[in-house]
Amino acid sequence: MSDYVKIVEVGARDGLQNESSIVPAYIKQELIRRLGLTGISVIEATSFVSQEWVPQLADAEEVMAAIKRRPEVRYPVLVPNEYGMRRALAAKAREIAVFTAASEEFSQHNINCSIAESIQRFKPVIEQAREQDIWVRGYISCVLGCPYQGQVPIAQVVAVATQLRELGCDEISLGDTIGIGTPHQARDMLRAVAAEVAMDRLAVHFHDTYGQALANIFACLEEGVRITDSSVAGLGGCPYARGATGNVATEDVVYMLHGLGFDTGVDLDMLAEIGAWITKQLARANTSRAGLARLATMSIKPKMFA
Repeated sequence: MSDYVKIVEVGARDGLQNESSIVPAYIKQELIRRLGLTGISVIEATSFVSQEWVPQLADAEEVMAAIKRRPEVRYPVLVPNEYGMRRALAAKAREIAVFTAASEEFSQHNINCSIAESIQRFKPVIEQAREQDIWVRGYISCVLGCPYQGQVPIAQVVAVATQLRELGCDEISLGDTIGIGTPHQARDMLRAVAAEVAMDRLAVHFHDTYGQALANIFACLEEGVRITDSSVAGLGGCPYARGATGNVATEDVVYMLHGLGFDTGVDLDMLAEIGAWITKQLARANTSRAGLARLATMSIKPKMFA
């Protein structure tokens, strides 16, 4: 395998989707613009899911319209079904991602259907993407454990990954959604999936609930994986997974990779500045929200609350 590791930056989508305060579209657009200057080649921009599911991403069209796309950067978007695909195409998306789970219970809680039903929903989406030469990524959640059913059999992860490969996904991301995996578990899971799906088509996606994300990535690097998802400043968390904390921080991943001698093409100093910047933006949004909430409970309210 090459000494180059591809970073898939998910901060603008997976990182922001669980924020309690709505982040303005112009902040998201600016985050994506700044990330594009760092050398990161894949930035997941937004999601065309129902705004009832994820209100934070209701501005998907606005965000996509505002992005000044760099030719060396890809901007995939999450697409749950054919309606989402129509929205994504109208927004001129050229890379998409579909998502399912290795856990039946998580699939029901997350997208209100079984694993088999989820695959049937996005099967025509992938077929349409193939016809239009659109790159497709497939996400599998809960590959190392589920907040509802607990342990997830590795055989189930392999079965779902194999189905995604057969449907035509160019890349498959294996997600430890609640961050409970350990290096040996991560290695065993990846090794089993790689027996059915080529390693160069696999990515890993670790949350850092128990501080194991970097160790898990390292274990998977030793197995040969060369694609890892991460989120600037460690932003993130799944709104349908109890206890899920943020994704592993892109800054930490890049620092570790560079220390191991891998090439990422990413400017770490610039990335760290972006992490500090977006953290300040979110802190301001949360402070404003808290202030408005306090005003709303006052017995004497300003005119804006009359």
